Amino acid sequence: MNRDKIFEHLNEILVEEFEIDRDTIAPEKNLKETLDLDSLDYVDLVVIIESNFGVKLVEQDFAGMETFQDFYDVIEKKIEANK
Repeated sequence: MNRDKIFEHLNEILVEEFEIDRDTIAPEKNLKETLDLDSLDYVDLVVIIESNFGVKLVEQDFAGMETFQDFYDVIEKKIEANK
């Protein structure tokens, strides 16, 4: 799966699972604020990513993660490391 496909699939998941408008997603926007994430939402997000991409996210993956681009980069690195 190439980078664009990964980002597109992630956006589809976020729109569906967090019931947000696709137009609110932008690489430079704050992930937590845009999705209005609380601690349970992070758990849901981890489970969704693991089931859709086959990668395991841990708490350290979220350290320093602020924007959607940060989120995309972490997922992309995890997928690449899993190959």
